[in-house]
Amino acid sequence: MATKTSNTKNKPAAKTTVNIDERPVDRYFREYAAGHQDPVNIGIHYFCIPLLAFSLFGLIWAIPFPHLPFLGIYNGYFNWASFVIAIAIYYYLRLSPIISYFILFILLGFSYGIMELITWQQTGGPAMPALCLSIFIPSLSALLIGNSRENTYAQNRLNIKSLIIAPAYLLNQLLNKLRIKN
Repeated sequence: MATKTSNTKNKPAAKTTVNIDERPVDRYFREYAAGHQDPVNIGIHYFCIPLLAFSLFGLIWAIPFPHLPFLGIYNGYFNWASFVIAIAIYYYLRLSPIISYFILFILLGFSYGIMELITWQQTGGPAMPALCLSIFIPSLSALLIGNSRENTYAQNRLNIKSLIIAPAYLLNQLLNKLRIKN
């Protein structure tokens, strides 16, 4: 009977400590931070994540929403971005109430900015979706270039979970600097 030998060395398993009291949001932030160590990439993220979030919000806002008679005068204010706000606040509320409140204010600020862009468009300015697309493409490209500088990029690539956690992570970093406990 022939025995099969392996050329790979048995490496000891990496020692990981799991804190039982750790919240899921803390684990997500720890995993996100572990995959984002390059200083240039970190700088790109601080600049491009808000731009990407704003532009994506604007592009979702631009998707035509059906006219619903029961909304009355609020038809222009209720759109697909309203669903994004509701889903985002629910998701972040489950992670951290403080972060969800700040995200809500940020999304309301985004809404104001989008409405101002629409007003500018109506007075002869550039189309709001075109402006959002012109922000979206370079910011996403910069994020991909920044992420490619990371050692773990080959195994992580770009994933939806990372895109969802990124705004909350950056907000958490800001709250930590302001000494606001989330």
